[in-house]
Amino acid sequence: VQLQASGGGLVQAGGSLRLSCAASGRAFSSSAVGWFRQAPGKEREFVARIMWSGSSTLYADSVNGRFTISRDSAKNAVYLQMNSLKPEDTAVYYCAAGGVYAAAYAGHYNYWGQGTLVTVSS
Repeated sequence: VQLQASGGGLVQAGGSLRLSCAASGRAFSSSAVGWFRQAPGKEREFVARIMWSGSSTLYADSVNGRFTISRDSAKNAVYLQMNSLKPEDTAVYYCAAGGVYAAAYAGHYNYWGQGTLVTVSS
């Protein structure tokens, strides 16, 4: 599976962005797809996950209620809608695909995209 993340950019605090993760090579079927982020000088952290089958979702407390993860089976893509953005959301965002037990632990994900930079100005 090859993953391509896109949609990052510069936005003011309170604004919105939608990130996309497109898969090629193999469908997402029977997998979890997650978003992680890494801010400068910090470790990579979990943001959200969706199960390809059944659409079960999981969110980090820091984004719950502001971010929404979704999928489009026809386009083999996963999205992260980010609303009410804060300066502390500034990071490189990565999408990743893992097995059915993948949740918030990065080690459960086998495939990673290249990352897209989100910068939120105050």
